Amino acid sequence: MVKQALEQLVAKINGNPEVIKGWDVIYQFDISGENGGTFQARFQDEKAEIVEGTPFEPQCTLQLSDQNFIKLINNQLNPTTAFMTGKLKVKGDVSLALKLKGLFKK
Repeated sequence: MVKQALEQLVAKINGNPEVIKGWDVIYQFDISGENGGTFQARFQDEKAEIVEGTPFEPQCTLQLSDQNFIKLINNQLNPTTAFMTGKLKVKGDVSLALKLKGLFKK
C-alpha cells in the first residue's frame, strides 16, 4: 500500500516534472506498521524515482506509521499537526520536509 502510493506519486511527478525543477534531493521514509518499510525518493534532473531500502544518503528522513503516511500523501493529514503531535518525526534538513509538503499538495 505504501509502496504503491509512492509509485503513484512518482509517476504523477514524472508526468509533470516542472514541480521538481531544480531539485536535487533524496528523502527517506521510515514507515512503521504492517505495510511499512524503508523507502527513498530521489528527485534529480527533473526526474523522480522511488527505491526500497537505503542505497542513497538522504538529506531528510521522515518517520511515521503506514496509516499516517497514506493520510499524509492523500492530504488527509496536516504535516505540521502530525509533526507537532509526534505522529511525524523529521531527521535532517527540516526545510526539505516543508518543500515536500508543497509537493504533496500539488
